[in-house]
Amino acid sequence: MRRLKLIALIFSILAVTGLLVFALARNGFRKQTVAADGQNQDRKETNAHDDIVLACPGRVEGQSDVISVGPGADGVLTAILVQEGEQVRAGQAIALIDCREIESQIDEARALAERARQNRLRLLRGSRPEERRKAADETAIADAHFRQARLQYQRVAQLFKTGDVSQEELDKAGRDLEVAAATLHAAENQQTLVNAPPLPEELARADSEVKLAEEQARTAKARLDKCTVKAPLSGTVLRTFLKAGESVSTVFPQPIVSLADTSQIRVRAEVDERDVGRVHLGQPVIVFADAYPDKKFGGRVSRVGAVMGRKKVRTGDPAEKSDRDVLEVLVDLQDTKGYLIVGLRTSVQFLNR
Repeated sequence: MRRLKLIALIFSILAVTGLLVFALARNGFRKQTVAADGQNQDRKETNAHDDIVLACPGRVEGQSDVISVGPGADGVLTAILVQEGEQVRAGQAIALIDCREIESQIDEARALAERARQNRLRLLRGSRPEERRKAADETAIADAHFRQARLQYQRVAQLFKTGDVSQEELDKAGRDLEVAAATLHAAENQQTLVNAPPLPEELARADSEVKLAEEQARTAKARLDKCTVKAPLSGTVLRTFLKAGESVSTVFPQPIVSLADTSQIRVRAEVDERDVGRVHLGQPVIVFADAYPDKKFGGRVSRVGAVMGRKKVRTGDPAEKSDRDVLEVLVDLQDTKGYLIVGLRTSVQFLNR
């Protein structure tokens, strides 16, 4: 009995020892597997970091720079026709300025222009038809009187030769003939004057008066057009600065709205002067934004600046150096899906691929 118990104890010790050895061997294999996986992951991360040439701050902007649209005339805003975030077309009215006094000036200028045109037409037309007929009739009458006076003088001259009339009668017939001739000459001159075209200097003066009046009307119309503030380009209204009822002036200009073309979103990155040689056109880029920590946006370098400048994008890091010159680089993003908005600060990573 005692021998059986000893044998059972030995078998139990052997079984426990085997289980311990199996557990230790399995644990060691698991550690080796985890270590291998960790080494593979570290190798992948190392390769990913090896693709990043440099990183720098940037800021989101549209296809065009932000444009501040101001007034073109002095007055009071009567209406703001757009809202922030609204899409507008080039030439679309975005604000109205009260310019009623200019409208009255336009009416006056148009009236003066019409009067000048009518005066020119009157000058080209010349005398009225009634005046022309009257001048022709007076010429015909004077011609008849002249022919009658000439026949009378010829008869008196014949009678004077035969001694039937005196010298006094001959002289009187001669005077009547001279008067009739002078009257005919005056009538013919009057008819010529009535039918004559305008003088060149008169026509030139009339033309200049017409041009002056029309130019005044166009100037007033142009001033009125400036009372309607229009969008200089197609884009998105980013901000409205004024409201209806506020005064605007061209002497002390103040923007009414700001807008930019957001049809293509891009990032303006600031590359440190030490890293300028690592950037080139077409280089792939990854953009990150703190607002979307789980998203990244791909793009490519579309333009590299030609001059160094001062930093404009501040990251807020107290250790950031602001005394270095930077080179502005534009990055066209491939697909932002409406996430990125103009003015958002980003982090730009330039890749080596």
